[in-house]
Amino acid sequence: MKIIVNSLRLSLVFMVVCGLLYNLVVTGIAQAIMPKQADGSLLYDEQNNVIGSELIGQQFTNPKFFHGRVSSIDYNAAGSGSGNYAPSNPDMLARTQESVEAWKKDNPDVPVSELPIDLITNSGSGLDPHISPEAAKAQIPRISKLTGISADKLNELVAANTSGRELGFLGEPVVNVLKLNLALSKQMQ
Repeated sequence: MKIIVNSLRLSLVFMVVCGLLYNLVVTGIAQAIMPKQADGSLLYDEQNNVIGSELIGQQFTNPKFFHGRVSSIDYNAAGSGSGNYAPSNPDMLARTQESVEAWKKDNPDVPVSELPIDLITNSGSGLDPHISPEAAKAQIPRISKLTGISADKLNELVAANTSGRELGFLGEPVVNVLKLNLALSKQMQ
């Protein structure tokens, strides 16, 4: 009986320490050191309404805005992930062909040979908020035509919203599509 009581006490102590106190301490430290990131890197509009997160991609269907990567999970952050399809998978080929046909229809000024691969393939999570600078620049002719904003000004917006490599050598330069579209919408006002 003594062993059972001691085991229950020890279990209760570990539940409180590991399940409650540790989480409170880590959350408190995160809130003190980096509150924006701890709260989800949220972005707000002028009325202080949440419009999205820097970390989760969104679908932009309006042709006047930059479009992000394809998401096989419809940008639903509740279940990130993508099908691990081989390039020869019939479903992958059909979805990619569909994306290419949509590109040709929406972007007649940019040939398919200049279509960046990240605009027709999804990321591993299906939630990547970034595209390559080349993918953003490939959309400039369409956006310029629809908004009346010059291609030079749109190139400046892309450059201003391009993040370099992490620590100067990790990864590739990327453009956050939500931030770019926020900057674009300010130009359209």
